[in-house]
Amino acid sequence: MFKIKERNTTVRTEFLAGITTFLTMAYIIVVNPMILSDAGVPFNQGFTATIIATVIGTLCMAFFANYPIIIGPSMGLNAYFAYSVISSHNIPYAVGFSAVFITGIIFLILSLTSFRTKLINAIPANLKHAIAAGIGLFITFIGLRLSGIVADHPTNLVTLGDFSSPKVALTLIGIVITISLMTLNVQGALFIGMIVTGIIAFFTGKLKFDKGFVSAPHLPEGVLVYNPIQSVADVIHFGLYSVVFSFLLVMLFDTTGALLGIVRQAGLLKNGKLDRAGSAFFADSIGTAIGAMFGTSPTAASVESSAGVGTGGKTGLTGLTVVILFLITAFFSPLVSAVSSVPAITAPSLIIVGSFMIKSISEIDWNDFDEAFPAFLVIVSMPLTSSIANGIALGFISYPIMKFAKGRIREVHPLVYVFAILFLYQLIFLAQ
Repeated sequence: MFKIKERNTTVRTEFLAGITTFLTMAYIIVVNPMILSDAGVPFNQGFTATIIATVIGTLCMAFFANYPIIIGPSMGLNAYFAYSVISSHNIPYAVGFSAVFITGIIFLILSLTSFRTKLINAIPANLKHAIAAGIGLFITFIGLRLSGIVADHPTNLVTLGDFSSPKVALTLIGIVITISLMTLNVQGALFIGMIVTGIIAFFTGKLKFDKGFVSAPHLPEGVLVYNPIQSVADVIHFGLYSVVFSFLLVMLFDTTGALLGIVRQAGLLKNGKLDRAGSAFFADSIGTAIGAMFGTSPTAASVESSAGVGTGGKTGLTGLTVVILFLITAFFSPLVSAVSSVPAITAPSLIIVGSFMIKSISEIDWNDFDEAFPAFLVIVSMPLTSSIANGIALGFISYPIMKFAKGRIREVHPLVYVFAILFLYQLIFLAQ
């Protein structure tokens, strides 16, 4: 089924690759529900939904596409969901999950058609790189704010936090530990860094396990979204069009970029092309739709999968191993809940993951002003407005304007004009 011999690997290698991938991305089991809880989502709901979305999406990837790639909640989109979609629109989190659910359905339809490729090709490359970099700054800023390293200021809006506070000190210790492990190329450095920081927090009285360590998996509010008609009505009623579009664009870029990079790393590209691309996108869309039903933000192909590929993983058996480990973790919600209640333990992961994402800034053509400035707007707008959608909107609006001014209007794909008009309408009228 997994073509073990055909891909020149072994069951043992795939198993070890799965363990490596799990250790590398296990931090999302703590970080994702912690971020969602800031939007009012019960921790156990977000915790179990995170596992369900990862398990379903990864199983689809393993059996249909046979790639060693893990589908899990996307870092950045979870923060956008919690701090922009829910807070800015002042809506119940269940309505926000309706928007995620609709995004998953649209992505599923796109994965079955050629329009997916046309949409990806229509977006200017510099804007794609800028979106990834902007999201990196966005989640880093959230990590700095949650940890207290950055604090509110009445005049400047933000300022340096109180470095004498225990929370900031513990965060800084966590950062030092984690970046030291990463410098030494230790597999699972983010996860190990959280464990060591958690141990320090426990012995200093900051971390307590009042509810024990183990409990049976459960969903406090059950299935949150299950009616597509009601979900569409929610999106229309609350004007969440740009939210759905932003989710969709980032999912397309995240999954496409991760897939191509990791599959190339594994040596599985055929004639430079991605085999079974439709099945891979199908897995992501199913993970997003199912995850939204139970209570988590959009999923994407995780870049942490590259750790397992680097260990030798080449088939879906790697993903199947990760699924088994995630299912085991489902019984430790009290432990994970206690850890997530101490921001200093999880904040270093957010800050460091942001540094991974901003590296795409080097791919932007800074020598061409009509390409550079729209990308710049995207990057700075996301953290400063606390919204991925606002950053994308300003980039898409400014891009065709600058091309028109330079007399290079034919270089702009017609879809970009459509997106620019929709975003302009959203910012002027629907945001009122």
